[in-house]
Amino acid sequence: MPGQPTTTTDLPTRAQRLAAVATRHAAGADRDGVLHRDVLEGILDAGFARHFVPREWGGVAGRTSDLLHAAAALGEGCASAAWTASVIAGAARMGAYLPEQGQRDLWAKGADTVVVGALMPRGSATSTDGGWRLSGRWEFTSGVGFSDWALVCATTSGEQGPEAWFFALPRREYTVSESWDAVGMRGTASDTLVADDVFVPAHRGFSRGLVMAGRSTVSSAPCHTAPLRLVSGLLFGAPALGAARQALRIWSRHTAPGARPVEADPLTRLTLTRAATGIDGAALLLERAAGVADSGTATTTDALRNPVDCAVAVEKLVDTVELLYRTIGSTGQLASNPLQRVWRDAHTLASHVALRFDPAATAYGDHLLAQAREPAAQRSS
Repeated sequence: MPGQPTTTTDLPTRAQRLAAVATRHAAGADRDGVLHRDVLEGILDAGFARHFVPREWGGVAGRTSDLLHAAAALGEGCASAAWTASVIAGAARMGAYLPEQGQRDLWAKGADTVVVGALMPRGSATSTDGGWRLSGRWEFTSGVGFSDWALVCATTSGEQGPEAWFFALPRREYTVSESWDAVGMRGTASDTLVADDVFVPAHRGFSRGLVMAGRSTVSSAPCHTAPLRLVSGLLFGAPALGAARQALRIWSRHTAPGARPVEADPLTRLTLTRAATGIDGAALLLERAAGVADSGTATTTDALRNPVDCAVAVEKLVDTVELLYRTIGSTGQLASNPLQRVWRDAHTLASHVALRFDPAATAYGDHLLAQAREPAAQRSS
């Protein structure tokens, strides 16, 4: 059951304690394709679900940097647990863009309500008297099996043409089709959410443009006024940071190639240094991105750079895990060695659309070129 409300500083500390529990159950989550009940309850007890909930409804309206630290700490125990914790926090953040009555419905039973998000417009919604008729199938909805509500994206039809909207659905209005059988991140249980001709009241829907622009309807906290692109990459980058740190710890506890003790092999020092600095560099990029999201004063440059920072950081983290996996030797190939699970998790995690470098870099590069062409006086204004 959910614990007492947490403050922003409680979340990373509680996540560190939960990491030990997640570590014990990580192999089982990978095997069974679902997180252990103790881990799921621990995610709620730690305060992930309420972290971005507006204070008006009993939440914390917390900082993105605190979520980064907390999800990374949990990721040192289990990347699937960290991913699940981070994405339910992010989905709850989007609830702040519902009309006030919709928010009242969403958090009627408290700020620890588990909300999951289906971000791609895989459904269709037709306007009807008092609301919408909604149908769709949303694959890869992480944590949907233990959710209380879902925010799903669908395409609406209207006088202005097709538009992407989010709709809030209580658990009774959707079913779950077990479809998640991936190489890595298996414990996220990212199954398919199905809604079949569901009626959604008008106050439980909002345009995706609101969340993209950071136009919350109730809260003025920075976590709700930050445009989505400032935050989204951090939700998925934080578990990768924890996973890479876990990989380094696992590697350090084993022998170096050639079955020589770690401390006796001179190449070990080079590998350790390269891995540690790679992780530190990625952490600095993610820290900068989180600081921008928390600032409440992001510029156009910030908004375009944040997704690039997150993508580059995750690339560095995956490269680091790859380096460690290549150099651990034959022991790392054994199913009993947790490094192979972290390696699979890191590669699977990095495939998320929010972490793709090319589209983010193209937009940022266009912006930098435009800035370079501006007169110096205009650039400084």
